[in-house]
Amino acid sequence: MKFSRRAFLKYIAGGTVLTLFDFDKLTGIRRALAQIPGGTLDPLSVPKFITPLLIPPVMPRAGSIRQRNGKKVDYYEIALRQFAQQILPEGLPSTTVWGYGAIKAASKNGLLLHHAPSLTIEARWGVPVRVKWSNELRADPADPASAFLPHLLPVDPTLHWANPPGGTTGRDGRPTFASTPDAYAGPVPMVTHLHGSAGVGDESDGYAEAWFLPVAGNLAGNATDGTWYDFFKAKAASKGYLAPGTTAWEPGTSVFQYPNSQRASTLWYHDHTLGMTRLNVYAGPAGFYLIRGGNAGDDAVLDSRSGRGAVLPGPAPHENDKFPSTKTYYEIPIAIQDRSFNQDGSLFYPNTRAFFDEVAGPYIPGSDISPIWNPEFFGNTIMVNGNTWPFLNVEQRRYRFRFLNGCDARFLILDFGRIPGIDAWMIGNEGGFLATPVNLTEVNGNRLLMSPAERADVIVDFSHVPVGSYVLGNVGPDEPFGGGEPDDDFDIADPYTTGQVMQFNVGPALSPDATTPPAFLTLPPITPLHGGTRRQLALLEEMSLFFDDAPAEALLGTVASDPNAGVLTWVARKWEDPVTESPAVGTTEVWEIYNGTADAHPIHIHELLFQVVDRQPISVNEDDKTFQLVPGSAPLPPEPWEAGWKDTVIAYPGQVTRLRLRFDVAGQYAWHCHIVEHEDNEMMRPYRIGPEQPGQPDS
Repeated sequence: MKFSRRAFLKYIAGGTVLTLFDFDKLTGIRRALAQIPGGTLDPLSVPKFITPLLIPPVMPRAGSIRQRNGKKVDYYEIALRQFAQQILPEGLPSTTVWGYGAIKAASKNGLLLHHAPSLTIEARWGVPVRVKWSNELRADPADPASAFLPHLLPVDPTLHWANPPGGTTGRDGRPTFASTPDAYAGPVPMVTHLHGSAGVGDESDGYAEAWFLPVAGNLAGNATDGTWYDFFKAKAASKGYLAPGTTAWEPGTSVFQYPNSQRASTLWYHDHTLGMTRLNVYAGPAGFYLIRGGNAGDDAVLDSRSGRGAVLPGPAPHENDKFPSTKTYYEIPIAIQDRSFNQDGSLFYPNTRAFFDEVAGPYIPGSDISPIWNPEFFGNTIMVNGNTWPFLNVEQRRYRFRFLNGCDARFLILDFGRIPGIDAWMIGNEGGFLATPVNLTEVNGNRLLMSPAERADVIVDFSHVPVGSYVLGNVGPDEPFGGGEPDDDFDIADPYTTGQVMQFNVGPALSPDATTPPAFLTLPPITPLHGGTRRQLALLEEMSLFFDDAPAEALLGTVASDPNAGVLTWVARKWEDPVTESPAVGTTEVWEIYNGTADAHPIHIHELLFQVVDRQPISVNEDDKTFQLVPGSAPLPPEPWEAGWKDTVIAYPGQVTRLRLRFDVAGQYAWHCHIVEHEDNEMMRPYRIGPEQPGQPDS
């Protein structure tokens, strides 16, 4: 029996409640699957495990400055540029990418290197970081009169996007066309978001409509910045968030300040331009940002055997280390991304909707399907820290890995089970240390589920692993993820390509391991949030009115309850619609996020960290646009690795996911799905903490 995505929603509304995997294996429901084939380079032709893992160096500071109240601020000058990088193994062509890099260093040993992913910003708890972000995507970064560089990838101009050619009246909108347009070939906007920064002001958050173009010689006819840029520029100046010697943001730049007042944790920075995030990040610009210290930092971790300070694996890279380094690192950031390539080494990303589901048109304006946008994209190679399938030489001792799922749409399930004698413990997530270490080997079969944008702080113990070479696997799907167990509920990733992440070459320990076994770690306590007003929200998918079972866009929405009928009715909302989530400053809310789609979605909320409360089964009636809690169902507690503070959470199909949030900083922010293809086509909404600000753009 074959079900469409719509039929599935009608089916569960008819009284039969299916588990998360029934629509995959038992009902035979047709899901909108992305095509794993990519460009002209066959991933099976790419040699594996011959390139050493690059351990990201530390971004050099441009200096230290004093803000108006006398407080010290670490200052950086970082630019986005285009360059060639050897992502594929030596002997294969290099790849043109974009990446961030420092353009000024206070130390003569400071590393002025552009790379994708970029160098790690090391921040200290309580010490603000100020960054001058520059867009230098032009032919000659040193020459502001040189021509702009077009995008490396096909840009769909029919979405609601930055739209620089629309000028100041049409920017940040969805343009109309008399015929299906070609891909946009103009200058590239950028704005950087520090993902996970709590307490940041809205002027520094990287709001999607605060983008800016490079200064270049041929920008005539384009808006040079986004709708909110000037407002935030003035707000930053009023706060003194400026580059030294300036009185305002300079063209082609923004200056953001991050308070670093949250718990020590693993953050990451990436582009966040409206309607272009999927393409800009795929092209390269992203990097780690680590906050260290404070009362929930490494020094606050105790050894339960003695009550004294524990010893965590280290060292990590330090600012001004030599590059390539002569040090041995035992704490290593690991960014996992999927990509596809052409035989000339160039990045491949689909240039037609037909790649996804064979819908060959007509496209907008002849239908409701955009000509280039794909609902999801899955690369057919795995890239780790900027190289395909690298290796890492490790000793028989403990290591600390800070994992990031940096994929566009791929859910990873890291599988340590192929490594005999391994012991893996998760000690932290996006918001810092967990309440207690979680033994992934014992409680989760040596596996770790990570949605796009999630981070995991993991101690991996190789002490009892025999000398030899072993592959870190991935048993997540090569398609949209809906929950369930690998192989039982969905087909796992291709074991010859995307099912392999990297190789560990295990050798004898070179010195005694003085680190504390994870079982004896006492992590800093977590203060729970309590109470909160309920707010009900929806995750939705709009299907085409012209083609069967073809997603036209992904959406967020609001939910209203009918206490007499016991059902909840949803209303879909788009980015352009007025703000509907406007909590007051200082309030706590419980967000109930009802998933009315067939896929799991990683939901990210800007400006703050939240706590996962629970999940509960629901039924969905797409005809009536209603949700209903499954009668007799009980809430399901968070997973052990979701304890504590998070900024991204998996919202599963057939469930409501409840979060508790506190809103402390007034301003204009966003919340969205971090499957970036969804985010770029309406699955993002503005939200506002506190009242509208005087002089702000319409919202």
